[in-house]
Amino acid sequence: MEYKDYYKILGVDKKASKDEIKKAFRKLAMKYHPDKNKGNKEAEEKFKDINEAHEVLSDDEKRKKYDTMGDSYNYYQQSGSNQGFDWSQFYTQDTGSSGGTGDFEDFFGGSAYSDFFERFFGGSSFSQARGRRGRRAQRNYKGQDVNASISITLKEAFSGTEKVFRYKDQSIKLKIKPGIETGQILKLTGKGELGYGGEPGDLLITIEVSEDPVFERKGNDLYADILVDIYTAVLGGKAEFSSYKGNVKVEIPKGTQCGKVLRLQGMGMPWYSDNSKHGDLYLRVKVEIPQNLTQKEINLYRELQQLYRKK
Repeated sequence: MEYKDYYKILGVDKKASKDEIKKAFRKLAMKYHPDKNKGNKEAEEKFKDINEAHEVLSDDEKRKKYDTMGDSYNYYQQSGSNQGFDWSQFYTQDTGSSGGTGDFEDFFGGSAYSDFFERFFGGSSFSQARGRRGRRAQRNYKGQDVNASISITLKEAFSGTEKVFRYKDQSIKLKIKPGIETGQILKLTGKGELGYGGEPGDLLITIEVSEDPVFERKGNDLYADILVDIYTAVLGGKAEFSSYKGNVKVEIPKGTQCGKVLRLQGMGMPWYSDNSKHGDLYLRVKVEIPQNLTQKEINLYRELQQLYRKK
């Protein structure tokens, strides 16, 4: 019976944490998965060893038993046989523990584990359980979905954008429609974890729209401040504003007060469900007080002040 060095198979240290073991397993499983290596018997055997190693080292009970047996195995090898060696201390009658043995074995038609594993982790009880599972119809298992997030600017959300990123050694182009909001999830079918004989899982991307220094978004409406000089606020006229649709001339009514809100219909965010529709843009007037006045300007303002007080 060949001894299996599970730590060496996964390429981890004997003191590796569960997270390190899990990370190493996932990386190797993706590399040697049968779906990626169709017809490659060497890759299939490697995949079996990887799963077997993960089955043991990710389970506290099995890992403890395996580590204990490791010290005793030298005696077993040197003796040339197992006569006189008490294997019962390593056997277990519990073949229903968690860890995915049934699923993996179904995939490989009942030959998922080495003699070493069967002898060490279950003996005849394991074989009997395997026989029962082998009589069930073979099942395919869809791969797990993978969750991720991506951040875009508000302007990108307004216009729509494309993002290219790397995942599992492949470049993925993500197309984002105009009008998307924070929290929306985009599904990339088949881009998740590989399945066991079944379809791959999906890649679920959660969108995060970052805050904008100029615009505040409320649903499909946008809010911003517009600076208006005091002369235009008093006399009326036009003020220029740079919107996502380009520069616009905003009509400022005569006598406009600071804080007044002006509505520009259809200048807000596009509807995600129908890009032909837009919300509105609301501009809060901020009256700009002139600075560095000349003496002549100061005198004129005093004259205006006196006229105003005489009313």
